[in-house]
Amino acid sequence: MLGVLGLGPDDEAVYGLLVRRAQADPAALAAALRMPVATVRAALAHLIAGGLVKHGPNDEFSVAPPAVALGALISEQRSALRSAELALVTLAEEYRAATAGRAIDELIEVVTGRDAVGHRFAQVQHAARAEVRTFVTSPFIAVPPGENPVESVAVAQGVRFRVVIDRPTLAEPGVIAETLQSLRDGVQVRVVESLPIKLILADAELALVPMTATPGGEPAAVLLHRTGLLTAMDALFENVWRHAHPLDAEALTGAAGDHPGGEDADGLTELDRKVLALLLAGLTDQVVAAQLDLSLRTLQRRLRHLMDLAGVQTRMQLGWHAARHHWA
Repeated sequence: MLGVLGLGPDDEAVYGLLVRRAQADPAALAAALRMPVATVRAALAHLIAGGLVKHGPNDEFSVAPPAVALGALISEQRSALRSAELALVTLAEEYRAATAGRAIDELIEVVTGRDAVGHRFAQVQHAARAEVRTFVTSPFIAVPPGENPVESVAVAQGVRFRVVIDRPTLAEPGVIAETLQSLRDGVQVRVVESLPIKLILADAELALVPMTATPGGEPAAVLLHRTGLLTAMDALFENVWRHAHPLDAEALTGAAGDHPGGEDADGLTELDRKVLALLLAGLTDQVVAAQLDLSLRTLQRRLRHLMDLAGVQTRMQLGWHAARHHWA
């Protein structure tokens, strides 16, 4: 817990026990922690150097008020992080100036191998200061569903994430669960019928574009720095985003048994609205049925009822009617 403040496991164990006991000598601490006395003395020396512990008479040690001592260390860490952020800005500007005259082969990097592509995927997200934009489409080669911990960390740090996913990918195992978690974390997700490529963009600085894998070949990707190609990827994402259908977290939650059966003023139940929201988002009947814990036959019967209620003959007409009358 206190490792970020420069304390090792032994330091933290000794400090924690001393906080609880108020004061103690090294022998008592060593016996309680089942550590060698020499290890305890080394930890105490480190804690004294950090201003966390005081050496008193009779070889007894006591802690300084934690709120004061630890607060000072935390303030130092914050100051160091601010200095590092300022250094990052300076280095980034120097890097941009240096890359302005670089050859094209220095601005376009080819990455090969599953691990290397996955590592670059994480790096691109870490590099974003304001926004990450991605196209998600199957098959998953380097970063399978549920194996992108960087996203939630970056979102918590204030980085905006916008994700476009295509309909067939939503039917892949684990994708609905990951998408739901992303929505709960604050990621904006939209759905389209199909996507031309996989893509991840960090601000307007970096883009990673996976290349088509040949049968039996290693996965590869192209990392683009600030080039005309990156500008084209930026424009492509924004164009697709404008025409994609927003996906809502509420539409992906709950099972059929959780919904009350009463109808509202439009003659719709809560389950009806969830069915329509999922279908308008582009999910297939099979995925909708599985997500709402319905049989495929039950779902199709419900859709037939909704078409009769709307007075339409086709699914497309039902979608138009639902959108116009705010049914979902």
